[in-house]
Amino acid sequence: MPNTTSANSSAHQIQNRNVAVLAYDGLCLFEFGVCCEIFGLKRPEMGNDWYSFAVTCLEPGRPLRASNGVTVAVDGGIDLLETAGTILIPGWSGVSDPVPEDLIEVLRRAHEKGARLLTICSGVFVLAACGLLDGHKVTTHWRYFDALSAKYPDLITVPNVLYTDNGQILTSAGSAAGIDLCLHLIRRDFGPAAANSVAKRLVVPPHREGGQAQFVDHSVPPPSEASRLSPLFEQIRTNLADTHTIKSLAQKVGMSERTFLRRFESATGTTPARWLTGLRVQKAKDLLEESLLSIDQIAEQTGFGTAATLRHHFREILGTAPTTYRRLFQSTSFQA
Repeated sequence: MPNTTSANSSAHQIQNRNVAVLAYDGLCLFEFGVCCEIFGLKRPEMGNDWYSFAVTCLEPGRPLRASNGVTVAVDGGIDLLETAGTILIPGWSGVSDPVPEDLIEVLRRAHEKGARLLTICSGVFVLAACGLLDGHKVTTHWRYFDALSAKYPDLITVPNVLYTDNGQILTSAGSAAGIDLCLHLIRRDFGPAAANSVAKRLVVPPHREGGQAQFVDHSVPPPSEASRLSPLFEQIRTNLADTHTIKSLAQKVGMSERTFLRRFESATGTTPARWLTGLRVQKAKDLLEESLLSIDQIAEQTGFGTAATLRHHFREILGTAPTTYRRLFQSTSFQA
């Protein structure tokens, strides 16, 4: 199989690779750091077509203090947003703080030109103030969800998801969910191998589906359960084509079916069936992008059994057909 890590093998030919992240007084430093680490770090392994990165702000000559007191320097003013193909908004200083009119105007112009606008956490309030979110499904940190819905009742706010992708508008939940969204965008732009490479360097999971819950009651199982559940998760991931039932899974970890269901959902935030279906759809996406296998072969390898079952779950989760997804996202290494 040819090496698909290089940006040159991207399924999408990105016309504008300029990425600009907005800095502001009271900057959310973690979210800002995510943007800088993922898009601003030099990555020679990606070839010559990787992103070009810049930090911008409203008043470039004025020192900016982050939320924890760190001072941030920038590359230039908001004129950099005019030439950016992707604009990142890493939170906002306060959900009730007004958005400057000149920033609103430049973001509207950028949107009209086709720039992609990505927000992390409370950054969604900036785009809402611009009037750019009408008709789009958006999300934010669970702490701000009620405030967003109350302030902008016409938005289609989606609770309890990690991120949303509307093509040109992308929003994420709080903090670490921004990593998931940024990796998702890399996956869109350069394919799964590139996203996996960046994730490996970050030492984070290469992919969490956007519809995954923002948080669960017990994200880390107690030690006695972790020793049983963690190996089971890995076994399922590496044997997706096998038949997995509640009974067989419960037996493997030495639990009753009722106890297994309760502890599985406590650890993952979902049911075994939904979790397994999500894994299978994700594997199907990888094979559609990075192989020439037929839909029937992919259905067999991912455990769906039949192409009809694969199509049903694929469309239910992603809203599109496998063949359409392949046409849009298949690596150029596999295109005729």
